[in-house]
Amino acid sequence: MNRPDGRARDQIRPISFQLDFAPHATGSVLVSSGNTRVICSAMVEEGVPRWMKEQKVSGGWITAEYSMLPYSTLQRKARDISRGKLDGRGVEIQRLIGRSLRAAIDLEALGPRTMWLDCDVLQADGGTRTAAITGACVAVALAGRRLVEQKLVEKNPLLQWVAAVSVGIVGGEPVLDLNYLEDRDASVDMNVVMTAGGQFIELQGSGEESTFSPEQLEAMLALARKGVGDLLAHQQQALQVVSAAAPARASKSPFN
Repeated sequence: MNRPDGRARDQIRPISFQLDFAPHATGSVLVSSGNTRVICSAMVEEGVPRWMKEQKVSGGWITAEYSMLPYSTLQRKARDISRGKLDGRGVEIQRLIGRSLRAAIDLEALGPRTMWLDCDVLQADGGTRTAAITGACVAVALAGRRLVEQKLVEKNPLLQWVAAVSVGIVGGEPVLDLNYLEDRDASVDMNVVMTAGGQFIELQGSGEESTFSPEQLEAMLALARKGVGDLLAHQQQALQVVSAAAPARASKSPFN
């Protein structure tokens, strides 16, 4: 099949990470995936949510906020504050980001602190939630490194790398990392979040007035595993270090 940007069916979009994009954050990155660009920052505050104190839950907490800036799409997107309510889609996505990163973090090692992940979409061309998760993981890794340098924690609380990618059925064929045009025309759309150990954190998949077979599901998951493996390699290359806690060597990676 001919994809709008000329990629092969199993090829992710060009991706890059500009580290420390937000200088006042503990860790931050501008992640660019094709024409989708998201600023992901991690800021650490002393203290934990009230419910943790009341329930005597030890360790720290990670929570996320997600927004699309007004100029991120072709037509201006009104800010939530101007409408007086949170956008339902944005709430769903920020909860997904939080769940995804909590699965990769040693909350006990973080200590009685809250790590805020803010993901702001500068430019949207499909895959903003997956780019946000992939970028947020890099921001968390940077923030964890800074906490170690400041002697606030003994070790980087990031236990394992996490990345996310979209897959779908477009024109009857499974494809990897959908851009907006492909996402618009897809009969099936799925977002896959995985760890570097090859474990799934979350699968979000649905047919758009369509169904998909077990064989198509397997084909999409195979593409997702390849895509996540590619993204993990780019994450680690951007930081020029492989976390000692992650399945670090390429020969041991379940994605190869």
